[in-house]
Amino acid sequence: MTSVSDAADAPSAFTVRTAAGWFRLIALAEAVSWVGLLVGMYFKYLGSPRTEIGVKVFGMAHGLIFVAFVLAGLLVGISVKWARGTWLLALLASVVPLGSVIFLIWADRSGRMGSASPSKGVLQPRGSVPETA
Repeated sequence: MTSVSDAADAPSAFTVRTAAGWFRLIALAEAVSWVGLLVGMYFKYLGSPRTEIGVKVFGMAHGLIFVAFVLAGLLVGISVKWARGTWLLALLASVVPLGSVIFLIWADRSGRMGSASPSKGVLQPRGSVPETA
């Protein structure tokens, strides 16, 4: 069983002390802004009543967060020396709705976010785990 001090000592995946931490935070914000923009587009073109306010608000927010995602990806890619294919996947993920989250999960699991091992930052149980009947 992990204690509170173990959890406090473990590195957080969302610490903003590193470029990778900022990238994770911005990737999630980019996905949320994509969803907001898609909902805004629904109400602009198909909704009743039709309104453009969602597109105006989330369009601007998504545009700014998109630029931040690309810049953060550039910084992380330089700091952890991404291969050309990883760069291309990061750029593709910035265009595909919710692709930033998919890329983030893949990059974390494959160790491309600068961690020594793919599971760094994930709390692992100590000792044996009792089985349930």
